[in-house]
Amino acid sequence: MRLNPKIVEITKSGSFIVFLFLAWELACVIFHISPIVLPRPSAILSTLITEMPALWPHILQTLATTMVGFLLGVVIGVALGVFVGMSRTAYNTAYPLLVGFSSVPKVAVVPIFVLWFGSGTVPAILTALTTCIFPIVVNVATGLATTEPEMEDVLKALGATRSQVLRNVSLPRAMPYFFASLKVAVTLAFVGTVLSETVAANRGIGTVMMMATSSFDVPLAFAGLFALAFLGIVLYAVFALLEQRVCGWANRKQDFAVV
Repeated sequence: MRLNPKIVEITKSGSFIVFLFLAWELACVIFHISPIVLPRPSAILSTLITEMPALWPHILQTLATTMVGFLLGVVIGVALGVFVGMSRTAYNTAYPLLVGFSSVPKVAVVPIFVLWFGSGTVPAILTALTTCIFPIVVNVATGLATTEPEMEDVLKALGATRSQVLRNVSLPRAMPYFFASLKVAVTLAFVGTVLSETVAANRGIGTVMMMATSSFDVPLAFAGLFALAFLGIVLYAVFALLEQRVCGWANRKQDFAVV
């Protein structure tokens, strides 16, 4: 009986992850690594379960802040991507500015957001937005720019307007690029949120991690990292599923070689 390659791949991936955590646990025991330096996975899991009632409001705060910043980044990023991708002049003008802004470390702009809006949720939302917007703009603009000119010429010859070409050909053609950017951007949005929470907030996983490290509660800090990793994986999986449903036609290679 031939097993489903996807099930085999998932089983292999899960086994490898379990092996990594077991190796981590054994290394901490064999080499007598202090919990202050590197806590064992069992201690982190125990802390995560024990402290979950206290962590839950902070997890929800970070998730809500990240999603607001991410959604705003998607709206602005798509608009800028369409603007940049449809005009050579806009591309030559706006693209260098976007690259320059993306190159600025976001930790440098957090104090500016705090100066403008005070500490709290707003700087975290803006940091998440500015962190995730660049890949969305680049991928949407790239998707629009790679539309076959022959197809555009045919539609224009049939009397289609520029907006009709954009709606019926260019945007659908850019969907794979768009969803690829979403999977990257949502993880970057978490980075921006936690970065701002560690600097200027009194709620969120970033705040919990700062308080934990200041009191040398390293297992709690790692528990916060695990919670962030879990949220990132879940949202990545959600957008991967949406990508498969919306633009599965672009995935021509369905099966990978099973080693």
